[in-house]
Amino acid sequence: MTDATLPDLVAWVVRFRDLVTEHRDELTELDSAIGDADHGSNMARGMDAVVAKLEATPPATGGELGKTVGMTLVSTVGGASGPLYGTFFLRAGTAIGDAAPLDAAALGAALRAGVEGVVARGKAEPGDKTMIDALVPALDAWDAAASGGASVQEAADAAASAAASGRDATTPLVARKGRASYLGERSAGHVDPGATSATLLLDALRDALAERAAS
Repeated sequence: MTDATLPDLVAWVVRFRDLVTEHRDELTELDSAIGDADHGSNMARGMDAVVAKLEATPPATGGELGKTVGMTLVSTVGGASGPLYGTFFLRAGTAIGDAAPLDAAALGAALRAGVEGVVARGKAEPGDKTMIDALVPALDAWDAAASGGASVQEAADAAASAAASGRDATTPLVARKGRASYLGERSAGHVDPGATSATLLLDALRDALAERAAS
């Protein structure tokens, strides 16, 4: 499979909801160590609302999908996660617009626009112990794969693997942004919950594309 269709993108969002639900307790446990202990419950609630909206009013374009997902997350997810994930989907959706299907370069550009929106909104950089530590290496791996002629599936595989490595690399870091930064040196030794959910986002895209290819 070389390109991603609108149904693939919808399946990605649904799969993300499923993974967030599956890992809700893990995300909450991670957040209890260095945050407000609500990341899992907040994200699960928001993604349930997203899928309900998509089922009620299926999007006609990737742009509509991004807008629906983004606005729903902003309005239903508490803390910083709603605005950050909402911005990601809003920016990615804007970049996609009416285009379909999307090859690896086009989908990568949309994902990059989403990540740039998160960076602009959260003011975080790699090494700050945030979701950026998973998203930036994921998109770098995606772009490297796409520039080498990879399919969307191959690019998604590379991105998911890089996101997981970025997530794991947050463990020794001292948080410089968000609630965890209040802990100073005590934030070291814990995996960042935002980087963990961001890794699930890339895992979901990989899985959705793989499921379509297998069908």
